[in-house]
Amino acid sequence: MGDERNIFLSTMPATRRDRMAALAVVGVSAVLFASAVPFAGVPLTPIPAFVASYQSALAINDLITAVLLFSQFAISRSRAMLLLASGYLFTALAAIVHALTFPGLFAPGGLLGAGTQTTVWLYMIWHGGFPLLVLGYALLKARDNEPKVQGSTGAAVVASIVAVSVAMAAFTWIVTAQHDQLPILLSGGHYTPIMLAVVSTVWCLSLAALVVLWLRRPHFVLDVWLMVVMCAWLFDIALSAILNVARFDVGFYLGRIYGLSAASFVLAVLLVDNVGLQAKLARLLRSVRLQAASERDLRTEREGLFSAVVESSNDAIITQLLDGTITGWNGAAERLFGYTAAEVIGKSINIIVPPDRRTEISKVVERIDRGEPIELYETARVHKDGRSIDVSLSISPIRTASGKIVGISKAARDITESKRTQKALTQEMEERRRIFDTSNDLILVTDTAGNFIQVSPSVTSILGYQPADMIGHSAVEFIHPDDLENTRKEMRAARRGQSKRNFETRYIDKEGKAVALNWTGTWSEPVRRHFFIGRDLTEKQAAEAQLRHVQKMDAVGQLTGGVAHDFNNILTVITGTIGILEEAVADQPQLAAIAKLIDEAAERGANLTKHLLAFARKQPLQPVEVDVNALVLEAAKLLHPTLGENIEITPLLAEDAWTALADPNLLTTAVLNLAINARDAMPNGGKLALETSNVFLDENYANMHSEVTAGNYVMIAVSDTGSGIPPAVLERVFEPFFTTKEVGRGTGLGLSMVFGFVKQSGGHVKIYSEEGHGTSVKIYLPRATGLQQTAAEALVSAHVEGGNETVLVVEDDALVRRYVMTQIESLGYTTLEAANASDALRFIDEVPAIDLLFTDVIMPGIMNGRQLVDEALKRRPGLKTLYTSGYTENAIVHHGRLDSGVLLLAKPYRKSELARMIRLALGS
Repeated sequence: MGDERNIFLSTMPATRRDRMAALAVVGVSAVLFASAVPFAGVPLTPIPAFVASYQSALAINDLITAVLLFSQFAISRSRAMLLLASGYLFTALAAIVHALTFPGLFAPGGLLGAGTQTTVWLYMIWHGGFPLLVLGYALLKARDNEPKVQGSTGAAVVASIVAVSVAMAAFTWIVTAQHDQLPILLSGGHYTPIMLAVVSTVWCLSLAALVVLWLRRPHFVLDVWLMVVMCAWLFDIALSAILNVARFDVGFYLGRIYGLSAASFVLAVLLVDNVGLQAKLARLLRSVRLQAASERDLRTEREGLFSAVVESSNDAIITQLLDGTITGWNGAAERLFGYTAAEVIGKSINIIVPPDRRTEISKVVERIDRGEPIELYETARVHKDGRSIDVSLSISPIRTASGKIVGISKAARDITESKRTQKALTQEMEERRRIFDTSNDLILVTDTAGNFIQVSPSVTSILGYQPADMIGHSAVEFIHPDDLENTRKEMRAARRGQSKRNFETRYIDKEGKAVALNWTGTWSEPVRRHFFIGRDLTEKQAAEAQLRHVQKMDAVGQLTGGVAHDFNNILTVITGTIGILEEAVADQPQLAAIAKLIDEAAERGANLTKHLLAFARKQPLQPVEVDVNALVLEAAKLLHPTLGENIEITPLLAEDAWTALADPNLLTTAVLNLAINARDAMPNGGKLALETSNVFLDENYANMHSEVTAGNYVMIAVSDTGSGIPPAVLERVFEPFFTTKEVGRGTGLGLSMVFGFVKQSGGHVKIYSEEGHGTSVKIYLPRATGLQQTAAEALVSAHVEGGNETVLVVEDDALVRRYVMTQIESLGYTTLEAANASDALRFIDEVPAIDLLFTDVIMPGIMNGRQLVDEALKRRPGLKTLYTSGYTENAIVHHGRLDSGVLLLAKPYRKSELARMIRLALGS
């Protein structure tokens, strides 16, 4: 209500001057009241005309006040103002009714059927009703948050007038028609006790209204003078109804004078308010006239200025009617389109619009006709010489003073060159984005403090993080602590201008492992950013480690072979002469026994050299076509008594197993050696699986194992359920003389002999082990026919069926995981990768579109592959699953790790087998 309140003087905050003036009036009134009190009962000459004059003046005064207050309410909508206006209307009606019923004024006993107590009761109702309405005003007094009257203010005013009139009519009926039912207030010219109680109540109501007005701050001008009114009201009641004795005494006359004076204060304030408003209106009118004249001058000046701006603008400014007729054409338009203003004004805008673009014009006109401006609308236009021009248009409607749209204004800018530049820039940015998004190397951008600004998507395959996991974080959180200071030195060197720095730094991946990266870094001073490209050295280091291992094994083999050769020469001399010695001492038992010991030791030495030569791949081989199934069955018969009853031996033989090209005696020895090692890993008993199958090792597998040649192989797998081999030991098991057995329980040459025999036979050996789960050793021997791949097999391999589903790959070995993902993505599938069960379950919870869970069976952590599948199926019952393992399929099922019938893809596998098993799993 703040704005409406400031319109009226009466609702402005009261000043000190207002308060002092009101206090002076109250002071004078109080002095006069005190002076009149002793004479209040002095009788004076009755003048009935005084009553008529007083009541008429009071009624007119209050009616005018009510009208002015209702007018203020119509603007402010204040409930308090409506209540106060109703109060003044009530006093006006009460004064009229009181005059009509006053005895001797219009009739000896008064009009309207008045009785002896009618005017007394009307006086009390009159002087009690007004303070009640003032009290209501004080309680609802206008504040900024006061609830306003909703709806029509005229209806509210009419309702108030009707309500007051009905109330006054009701009171009049009660004090006239029901006169005899009312208590006696005056008897024999004296007040009754009831009169004293009623008068006291009325007086207290006036006092209460005065007090509440005083307490309700802030005070407005109207409030101050209402308090003066209530003071005069108190004096009026005291003189007219408490201190006087009878009608027409001093108190009677003075009380009514007080009442008339009280009614004049608020009226005076409202009249002054109206006069002030008229003065303001006159000043405002003069100001508006001066402003209008100033605006006309300003408009004239502005139009001249506008014309100059339009003509000097670098943008082509064109105006036209809604039908397309050109009405304005500035100099820039002449330069842009080649037409002079004289050539185009009055003609259609189609003169510069290509035929294939003219349908746009009607659409533009429709939008403009709706009052919709169009910003930076890019299109093409035609130059006078016929060439096309790319332009950016800003189009606005032209309106009349009444707001009607009569035309269109266009500002056109030539963007031909900028579009060409933008296109080249966009192409360059797209190329860079493609490089950034598809790079196998890790691309990082950091600020001067080392916080990541951009991270390429390749970070997921290299470090396991999503780009969002790193952006905004400091590189310190990811760099290996030992490499941190060196990285800082490289960054400082780059900022000193030594660009294209090349260095190695290890990052910690999501699993907590260190990943070595070779970095090329540079610094850009204009954007103050570091740019780094990191190449993952994991595969390179693994290849180097494999190469070093092969070189080491070759070196050890050369050394071993040389030692074994020389040792064989020595043993040849010993074994050749021991027979002569035995014959010479045959008659001497003690010496014969010593000679026998020497012979046995020489035999053991010969066997040792055979193992050494086998590892060195220098033993004489007699390769023939071997029926591996028959050989394995024969070996199983030999193993039964050797391994004992607490180990269950199960041959799992492929019915169509090929023949292998190998030395059968050495192959039997290799199988027996592997079985003996398996027995030692199962001291409390267990299960031993002897398995054969046909395998094709493809180019991808050969690329991962440099000693392997792609082709057909016969696989013989020896799998146990023993204690398994720790990862640190697994790398050394094929080294000669390396053993984890107790002293005296092994020479450390069993596996090295197997390794050397298989390599010398042109085969491949792979060992797979998990601690606590067992070990599987696979021997791959060349197929006896020498064929790399039959025509039927080639056809099967060539039939690779992919898909577009999403596959979640769960594999703890990062190198294997990357290889598998590459193969699956090459088949068209979308892949997600997880290094453990926890990461996999997070994907299952967060990513709805996962079609297949492809998981390793045995993984480190709290949950293996089978437990992961069980938990995943609880969360997503319809999820398809496929297992993979370094163990063979038959060995896995036989050892009880998976239920029969589940889908398992044994490692290694070729791409066609991977594609077939994925399609089989998705269709199951």
